[in-house]
Amino acid sequence: MTSPLEKKIETIARKAREASPELANLSTNVKNRILGEIAEDLIRRRDEIRRANQKDLKAVGAYPKRGLLRCYNKPLLSAAMLDRLTLTDKRIGEMAQGLREVQALPDPVGQVVKSWKRPNGLEVQRVRIPLGVIGIIYESRPNVTVDAAGLCLKSGNAVILRGGSEAIFSNLLLGRIIRDALKKNSVDPNVVQVIDTPDRKAMGYLVRQARYLDLMIPRGGEALMKWMGEHSNVPVIKHNKGVCHVYVDESADIEMAEKIAFNAKVQRPGVCNAMETLLVHEKIAPAFLPRMIQKYQEAGVEIRGDAQVRKIVPGVKKATEKDWGTEYLDLILSVKVVCDLEQVIRHIRKYGSIHTETIVTSDKVRADQFLKQLDSSVVLWNASTRFNDGNQLGLGAEIGISTTKLHAFGPMGLEELTATKFVVIGTGQIRE
Repeated sequence: MTSPLEKKIETIARKAREASPELANLSTNVKNRILGEIAEDLIRRRDEIRRANQKDLKAVGAYPKRGLLRCYNKPLLSAAMLDRLTLTDKRIGEMAQGLREVQALPDPVGQVVKSWKRPNGLEVQRVRIPLGVIGIIYESRPNVTVDAAGLCLKSGNAVILRGGSEAIFSNLLLGRIIRDALKKNSVDPNVVQVIDTPDRKAMGYLVRQARYLDLMIPRGGEALMKWMGEHSNVPVIKHNKGVCHVYVDESADIEMAEKIAFNAKVQRPGVCNAMETLLVHEKIAPAFLPRMIQKYQEAGVEIRGDAQVRKIVPGVKKATEKDWGTEYLDLILSVKVVCDLEQVIRHIRKYGSIHTETIVTSDKVRADQFLKQLDSSVVLWNASTRFNDGNQLGLGAEIGISTTKLHAFGPMGLEELTATKFVVIGTGQIRE
């Protein structure tokens, strides 16, 4: 027998499917006007948004009955996760700015990617179209509600958003702001829906709506990715954990390496493109590690090192086998001394999550080898891992960073939220 919650989720999915053709055929001008109005409303209603966010922050500690794990006298979430959950005026402004940047980007829908003419005179075109209806499951970061909705609106996709229970008050308000702008412009608000219950069963019902949904995008940890693989009958593009590496080569400029390694770990440790493992060549380690680790420790970073690291810097905590494959999302860093680039590549292939890797070196040959032999979604030379971000790479706000190689890989912007269809124009040709 169908439960009321299952029926509710099915109704949400059906309404999104029914509304999606209207959005797919909406003009660029109307889509841009809606995005601009949402951006203005975020700023205008920022006090209201902060109040809703404060309810989330309070509930994290005050309401263990909501199904969250609670340790007495300790916060439910780490400092880094609380940082991801918190909405300040600055972050609300950044959400609005992200929408304006998407507004300014070219509309991919209807874009002719390629065209050619056949010997029989048929003109063939490949034209971008929306994917259809997208379901997105994510945790902690209410800004994803706005980023995802904005990108889906511009790319002509209806979207169903299921954020984490810890951000439900923020997400529901942000969803109302978006839907208000749609209604104001006479667009069916069911093209953007936020699931309004923290009940985890809703996720299970959502991922079984293959009749109405074209794609699921999960953004979260390894457990969520495993769960999606086991339960979803809708195609999934995974946005998996980020076990990201920085390798400091023997020829690295030490001052540059310090800046990159510090930024990659400390600027925002609770995001997927933050470095989790620092690899350092044995020839530069004695000069580099003591000062680097001191800077980390002054910033509150816990260092977990291998035997060579602990020999160079006594007192460092011993790294375990589990540490090398762990996404901490916190001020914790694994550090290892390596003998050559081949060892670096073997280590990253074994423990990494094909997310983001950086080499710091002045040797072009080694840099080229690193860039070519690692197949992570973004590989960098002399730059922080924090640049694996749709906005930073010029895509505008991103839907996330795909670690699935089919269809899209790396930051997913507007183009990655489209498919292509063939349009064929003839003059009466028939097939012989």
